[in-house]
Amino acid sequence: YDNVEYIIIDGGSTDGTVDIVKKYEDRIDYWVSEKDTGIYDAWNKAVTTSSGEWIGFLGADDFYLDNALMNYVVLINQTEEVIDYVSSNVELISFEKVEIKIIGRRWKWKQFKKYVTIAHVGSLHNKQYFKRYGLYDTAYKIAADYEMLLRKKENLKTLYINTLTAKMRNGGVSNQQIKLVFKETLNAKITTANRRKAIAKIEYYLSFFKFTLKKVLLS
Repeated sequence: YDNVEYIIIDGGSTDGTVDIVKKYEDRIDYWVSEKDTGIYDAWNKAVTTSSGEWIGFLGADDFYLDNALMNYVVLINQTEEVIDYVSSNVELISFEKVEIKIIGRRWKWKQFKKYVTIAHVGSLHNKQYFKRYGLYDTAYKIAADYEMLLRKKENLKTLYINTLTAKMRNGGVSNQQIKLVFKETLNAKITTANRRKAIAKIEYYLSFFKFTLKKVLLS
């Protein structure tokens, strides 16, 4: 699929990233390398810079599989109603590129208001959603992508592709700061999804317990 706008927002890297970007500069529509306040500050810059109808976000260690974008486009073009968000399945891999597991489910409000059930790397976002509901809240350091999709609540219009579209390297910022992930998710559910505080806290403790137990069993 050729109708793609490539945007790179680099946080002022000093590891040779900029040299690689310059090497392929003729294929990149826009790039910048400057300090930012975190992931979501960079993503906000990308959203405001972009001119496309749909936006996908890839981290430095993430990549799309062949025909991923075409699969998205075909599905979107077959749908008559206005869609806010499209998701799919993502393969989580180790640093040795060994498959760990497949993540990502069909978006359903009853599940999503409780837990993060989608794989953000395997997603496309309608730019009109950002124009109506705002950019990522940079007060969140890890869970702003979850909070952003909670804003429309049960009225979020979604599509789902039950196929792999991307691979994501394990060990990102969310895995390194798991306690913060749970705390920010709890806050997003209470403040944005208007989830009852008592219920949200029960879900928080249950989720954290399950995660800790699974980690112990696998160690």
